[in-house]
Amino acid sequence: MSREKDKLDQAVRAAWLSWVGGLTQDEIAREMGVSRQTAQRLVAQAMAAGVVKVRIDHPLSECLDLGRQLQDRYALRLAAVTPDAGGRVGVAMQAADLIEARLSRPEPTTLAIGTGRMLRSAVAQMRHLDCPQHRIVSLTGNIAIDGSAAYYNVLFTLSELVTASSYPLMVPVIAASSEERQALHRQPGISRVMKMAEEADAAIIGLGDLGPDAPLRVDRFLTQEEIDALTARGGVGEILGRPFDREGRLLSLDGRVASARLPATDRALVVAVCHGPAKHAPIIGALRGGLINGLICDEATARWLLAQPAIQRPSDRAARAQPDPDPPIGKNL
Repeated sequence: MSREKDKLDQAVRAAWLSWVGGLTQDEIAREMGVSRQTAQRLVAQAMAAGVVKVRIDHPLSECLDLGRQLQDRYALRLAAVTPDAGGRVGVAMQAADLIEARLSRPEPTTLAIGTGRMLRSAVAQMRHLDCPQHRIVSLTGNIAIDGSAAYYNVLFTLSELVTASSYPLMVPVIAASSEERQALHRQPGISRVMKMAEEADAAIIGLGDLGPDAPLRVDRFLTQEEIDALTARGGVGEILGRPFDREGRLLSLDGRVASARLPATDRALVVAVCHGPAKHAPIIGALRGGLINGLICDEATARWLLAQPAIQRPSDRAARAQPDPDPPIGKNL
């Protein structure tokens, strides 16, 4: 996609928020993570481009409306939908915009980041940012099964683009045994990073599926037999290596998950970035379990989610929230 189209899409987004969403310029600025002056300029650009008529004559307008419906339907703090024509790249670009918006804020913030193919694609779309007031911390292990740096880690790549302080989590996503995980979590440096991740102001993550191309199997953290066993127990997806079922209940992996805990969704923004049908079951499970309160996805996924039966609101889900079966270990946690 050309830079000119990116600029037009941003202008259309601002115009939609203004003319359809009814937001003020200050509210548009907060929603998009830009200054009030930039928000005003973007609305003016959309008008000059001729897309503001009786309705906004642009494919992105429908996606913005789908995002609003997702927010209302699933009580999300953030929902962004990208046109199907953009494919995975479009979703990655939207995630890149969100990361840039969070790191462009003047007040110090801690951003927790997951790993995976989609987030790596998002970081590849980002520009350089000078933001030394912020901290970026990894939620998942940055180590592959053989001890090397994980190929799909995001933090190391992101740290080359931004001047924020970066804190990697030097553990595998899933340890070879419960004993190995316990030994890793008791290391003071690792437990401090995990505590920082859990207390982050926002988290941006991916969701893994448990299908034929399950990331945990492809990356050799779990065998196909282990994936099959999780599926037999009702597993539909995983979040930071933690498997969960269709109701969002976390399933134990015998105390082997070494990742940090997500920040609490009643306090922090936790956004999943997903694309394609393989992510449908993981998304609906994560929504049902209240594991996330934000979503960036493609148009087809948004329509599928809106066609699903209504689920309990977050306040209802909280009453039946399940504890983490494999909670992090460490004297500082």
